Amino acid sequence: MMDKLPLVLDLMGTFVFALSGALAGVKRKLDLFGVLVLSFAAGNSGGITRDVLIGAVPPGAVNDWRYLGVSLVAGVTTFYFSPLIVRMWNPVLLFDAAGLALFAVAGAAKALAYGLNPVMATALGMVTGIGGGMVRDVLLAEIPTVLRAEFYAVAALAGAAVVVIGHTLQLPAAPVTAVALILCFWLRVMAIRRGWRLPVAKFNDRHDPNVAKAASNDSEKS
Repeated sequence: MMDKLPLVLDLMGTFVFALSGALAGVKRKLDLFGVLVLSFAAGNSGGITRDVLIGAVPPGAVNDWRYLGVSLVAGVTTFYFSPLIVRMWNPVLLFDAAGLALFAVAGAAKALAYGLNPVMATALGMVTGIGGGMVRDVLLAEIPTVLRAEFYAVAALAGAAVVVIGHTLQLPAAPVTAVALILCFWLRVMAIRRGWRLPVAKFNDRHDPNVAKAASNDSEKS
C-alpha cells in the first residue's frame, strides 16, 4: 500500500490541479478544447518535469492513461458545471493549494524512491508542486503565481521537507504524509487569507531614467 501512495497522491494532485486549470480557462471564456488543454497542462506539467529530471521516462503522465483520464474528467466537469464550482470560496486558489500540497508530497516521495539525496528530493518536491501552476499561468499570459503570490514555493518546500525528514528518520509513511499535506495546504491557504508573503524589493519608477523618458515622450505626444 505504501508503495502505491505516491501514485495515489499524484493522481489526486493531477485532478485538483486540472480543476484549477480548467476553471481558469472557463473564466477566460476559452472553448472546450482550450479548457481541456489548460486542464491537462496544469494537471501534468509538474509531474512530467519531475519524472524527466529523475530519469523516470517515459513520464507517468505520458505512459499511464489514468493521468489523461483524470485530467479530461476534471476539464469536462468544470466546463459543464462551472456555475456550481465558482460558488466555492476562491475555487481556483483552493484547488491550486490542494494540488500544490499533493504534488509537493508525491514529488518528494518519488524522488526519494529513485534514490535522490534529501536536499534534491526536497527541491524536486517543490518543482513538482509549482510546475503545473506555472505552465497554466504562462499559457494564460500571466505572471506565474510562484513569482508573485503569498508563500507558494515556500509552502511546497515545507511539505516536501516534512516527507524527506520523515523518511530520513524512518518514521511511518502514512502519518508523515498526512502532516506534510496538512502543513503545505494550511500554509498556502493562510498565506492567501492573511496576505503572508516574502519581502519585495523597494523600487520607485521615478528613479528609473528610462521610465521618466518614456513618460515625457507620452506627454509630448498628447
